Amino acid sequence: MKECKTQVRVCAGTSCACRGSFEVQQAIEHDLAERGLANEFQIEATECSAHCGQGPVVEIASHGSIHAGVDVSDVSSFVDECVLKEPPAQDLFPQPGNGIDGLPKMADVGFFKHQRLVVLRNRGLIDPDNIDDYIALDGFEGLAKALLSMTQVEIIDEMKKSGIRGRGGAGFPTGVKWEFCQKVQGDTKYVICNADEGDPGAFMDRSVMEGNPHAVLEGMIIGGKAIGATNGVIYLRDEYPLALKRLTNAIGQLEEYGLLGDNILGSGHSFNIRVVRGGGAFVCGEETSLIASLEGKAGRPRPRPPFPANEGFWSKPTTINNVETWANVPVIINRGGDWYSSIGTESSKGTKVFSLVGKVENTGLVEVPMGTTLRRIIFDIGGGIPDGKKFKAVQSGGPSGGCIPESLIDLPVDYEELAKVGAIMGSGGLIVMDESACMVDVAKFFLSFLVEESCGKCTPCREGVLRMHEILTKIAEGKGTAEDIELLEELAMVVKDASLCALGGTAPNPVLSTLRYFREEYEAHLNEGRCPAGVCRSLITYSIDQEICHGCSACQQSCPVDAISGEKKEPHEIDAALCTKCGACQESCRFDAVLVV
Repeated sequence: MKECKTQVRVCAGTSCACRGSFEVQQAIEHDLAERGLANEFQIEATECSAHCGQGPVVEIASHGSIHAGVDVSDVSSFVDECVLKEPPAQDLFPQPGNGIDGLPKMADVGFFKHQRLVVLRNRGLIDPDNIDDYIALDGFEGLAKALLSMTQVEIIDEMKKSGIRGRGGAGFPTGVKWEFCQKVQGDTKYVICNADEGDPGAFMDRSVMEGNPHAVLEGMIIGGKAIGATNGVIYLRDEYPLALKRLTNAIGQLEEYGLLGDNILGSGHSFNIRVVRGGGAFVCGEETSLIASLEGKAGRPRPRPPFPANEGFWSKPTTINNVETWANVPVIINRGGDWYSSIGTESSKGTKVFSLVGKVENTGLVEVPMGTTLRRIIFDIGGGIPDGKKFKAVQSGGPSGGCIPESLIDLPVDYEELAKVGAIMGSGGLIVMDESACMVDVAKFFLSFLVEESCGKCTPCREGVLRMHEILTKIAEGKGTAEDIELLEELAMVVKDASLCALGGTAPNPVLSTLRYFREEYEAHLNEGRCPAGVCRSLITYSIDQEICHGCSACQQSCPVDAISGEKKEPHEIDAALCTKCGACQESCRFDAVLVV
């Protein structure tokens, strides 16, 4: 990094970029140049700040203050109040649109102070397109140690000692997986990075690749040395263009620095990495499906054994880990397995990166030690539920995950504890729901996704998931019977036990967990013809409170079928026979006079 009087760091992650962070960076540079101060400042695009719902985020390094919602139109005053002088600390992180209010230092902000960064250790500190920034913060020290002073067995032993388990979902011990592959005889072996992040609402791997691509590549090279592989492949989701750009640039820089290619650091170990763009099939997150796709075949799973460690890519021994796992490797090798295993719980070591989304104040990336409670994540870090509403549930593990109720808010998050309550770690998605969510509708939504993403190869998944979705639709429309719950549970267990791969094996989780914790909502739909949350359109009716209605006609103007009548400044009425239950009237009412009954 270049020395300068003041560093101004602008988040360059996708979320902030979509809100104009690159334009903000250019505007700050232009403003300082006009003042004749350009030489006194270094304006740098940095790794994702992880506070994704508040962008563009800018940090002033000299006094450690962070600022949310910085807009191009505010840049001149932002430079005056925040760049050229230290701003006063505020009590809360401002919401988007609040402009350039100063913030407390990162260590004092609830979103940041409760986290522990390992994978996201360079968050907001480096330019992801600059390899020198990465090197300045201990980059490639783990690689040098592994290549120059450790044997294959020593590297694997250190990984085993760390206790790290694969962060892609299944949670299999990484060191053990590497050991299996290392022991298989073969002149050609492969290392694969699974970057096909398909969970709705998940963006952990994307952000790591965009913000710290050199760490992922460093981990893969170390893994190559450990198992005896000379070729690596990154299977990248095609919807991640910025990650592709950053990885491609980083690979070029490593080649230029002699950190990729032949005889790396004079160690005798050679390794090359290429990026392959995936087609976006959720099932390709499963190892054998991913391998089939890499080989130009349809992305469908195959029975195991043989496992990829024995017969993987092109039938050669192959080790596959996801992005987050690879990004952990350099730190483990550099700082030691004992250090890493000191973080987390007895059976779930280290930290985990979560994408915290949904009905929560602070959406973004969260990295915490394994065993951190849901309460700490959702309320202390996430800031709680917006608009004064109550927390209802959180789904952990993506569309195949389970819904955890408010009564379990103090659950420590690790592999075993989540499994006990019918959820999974998955790749790390946490979707928060408030009291307005209907759990029947939630289960139906995730099953609809899984119906579309099932590869269709095995009957239990192809037919079973579809039948479950049909039953949920029937219940949501008020056409269900008491026998449907029993049938749902029976179908779920068959799909869970008989499916070929993990997509089908975990697909019933949204159904089973909502039945386990929210059965009364199912029974209300079935027995009372009522959706308690007022979500399922077939079971609700809109009406207007005559005492609250101001007769402003906003609802009348928004109604697409002219179902609302009434004179100006007089209470209005909804004709239930004409109403299509689209909800436009409720959304347009400024006085909360439109009710769901």
